[in-house]
Amino acid sequence: MSNSAETTPKRSPKRTSKRPLRVAIVGAGPAGVYAADILTKSNEVKDGDFEVSIDLFEAYPAPYGLIRYGVAPDHPRIKGIVNALHKVLDRGDIRFLGNVTYGRDLTLHDFRAFYDAVIFSTGAIKDADLDIPGVGLEGSFGGADFVSWYDGHPDVPRDWPLEAKEIAVIGNGNVALDVARMLVKHPDELLVTEIPDNVYQALKNSPVTDVHVFGRRGPTQVKFTPLELRELSHARDVDIVLYPEDFEFDEASDEAIRGNNQIRTMVNTLTNWLVEEHAEAEKPSSRRLHLHFLHSPVEIHDDAAHPGKVTGIKFERMQLDGTGNVKGTGQYLDYPVQAVYRAIGYHGSPLDELEYDARRGVIPNEGGRVLDAGGNPVPGIYATGWIKRGPVGLIGHTKGDALETIGFLLEDRLSLPPAQNPDPQAIIDLLEERGIEYTTWDGWNRLDAAELALGAEWSASAEANGIVRERIKVVPREDMVRISRG
Repeated sequence: MSNSAETTPKRSPKRTSKRPLRVAIVGAGPAGVYAADILTKSNEVKDGDFEVSIDLFEAYPAPYGLIRYGVAPDHPRIKGIVNALHKVLDRGDIRFLGNVTYGRDLTLHDFRAFYDAVIFSTGAIKDADLDIPGVGLEGSFGGADFVSWYDGHPDVPRDWPLEAKEIAVIGNGNVALDVARMLVKHPDELLVTEIPDNVYQALKNSPVTDVHVFGRRGPTQVKFTPLELRELSHARDVDIVLYPEDFEFDEASDEAIRGNNQIRTMVNTLTNWLVEEHAEAEKPSSRRLHLHFLHSPVEIHDDAAHPGKVTGIKFERMQLDGTGNVKGTGQYLDYPVQAVYRAIGYHGSPLDELEYDARRGVIPNEGGRVLDAGGNPVPGIYATGWIKRGPVGLIGHTKGDALETIGFLLEDRLSLPPAQNPDPQAIIDLLEERGIEYTTWDGWNRLDAAELALGAEWSASAEANGIVRERIKVVPREDMVRISRG
C-alpha cells in the first residue's frame, strides 16, 4: 500500500474512503474485541460504503484481558466467553499485536501517525480505595491484586502470603465472592482449571479455616449474581454460615423482591441456606464461609503482640432506612482475623496524553468520544468498556458500550484526521525498529497449544491420580513471549 497520505496531508475528507480506514484498538479484552467485531460487521462496512483495517493492541503477550487475568479460574462462564472472543479473532480480519504497552512502547503521537482513529479499551485493574485506619497493615490486601496473582498475571510476584487462619473479605459483589471462594476452596478442586502450579501449591499450604465476607447493606442489596452465589455451595468440605440478625428487610427491600426475579432468587437461596443451618451437619466441614450483611468497616487493627500486622477488623452495625440504603446504629463489632481483602470495586488508571477523571477512574468522554480539558471531543480518539463508563456491570454489558462508541466513530469517519502513514506494514516496521518483541495471533495459538500440552503432560503423570487438567497457564512474561514468537 502506498504512503500517499504523507504527500497529501490536506486531502479532502472524501478521499479517506479511497483506502481502508485504519483503526487501532488499545486493549484486547472483551471490550476491545467487541468493538472490533461490531465495526467489521457494521452496515457501512458490509454494504461496501468503506473498508476498515483494524489492529488490536494488548499490553500482555496473550489476548482476552479480564477474561484471562480478572475472573476466577473455576468460573463456569469463562470457557464460553473465551470461545466467542476466539472466533472473532480467528477470522483473520482483525490483527492482534500483543506485548505492546501504550505510553511506553507506543505513544499517542505514534498512533496518530499510523491510524485514522484510536479506541481505548484498557479496562480497570486497580483496587478502589478503602479509606479506613489500618488499611496499610501487613496482611491487608487488595482483592484485585489477589485476583491477578491467582490468575497468573505475568507482572505480579509469583508468591502470595497465605498465612491466615481467619480472613475477612470486604465487599458484596462478584469479585468479593470470587476472592472468598478461592481462599476457602480446597485447591485440589481447582486442578481441573488452568490454575498455575505456583498458585496451586500456595493454596494447598494455606492454613485457612474461616473466611468471612462482609457487605455494608442487606441481603436484598447485594451486587453479586445468582450464578456466583450458587457456586459457593458447590465447594466440597466447606460449610456456609449465615446469621439471622443480618436478614433485615425494609419496604424498599420487599418491593425489590417482588419486582426483580434475580433478587428474589438470591434472597430465597440465602434464606433457604439459613433455615438449613449448613454449619450443623453431622460432620462439620474443615472450612467455613461466613456471609455477613449490614456491616460497615471502621478500622483494621493490630495488637501489642503483633505490631504492624492485621489481628482484627472492626465494623459498625448498620440498619436499613426504608429506602434500601443504610444508616449506622452506633453498635460496633470486632472480628479476629489475620488478613483482610478489600474487594469493593475496581478503578481505572490514567493514560498518557489523555484527560483523566481521577474520581471515577475513567477517560472523560461523551458516548465514547474522548474529551479534552475543555470538554471538547478530541478528533479520532474514542473509548469503550470500563475505561469509558467505570467498572460496573457484567462483561456482556461492554457490547452495548462498544455499539455506542462505534456508532459515533462511524458518524465521524469522513472527518477523521487522516493517518500520515496508513500502510499496515509501517507499524510493524516501527515496532521492530524499536526492538519491541510483539506477539501475534499465530503466536497466541502457539502459546495456547503449549498450555494445553502442559495440562496433558500433567494429566499423564503419576501424581495425576485420574485428574485431568485441560491446560496449565504459562505465567512468566518472558516464557509467554518466547513461546509465542517461536
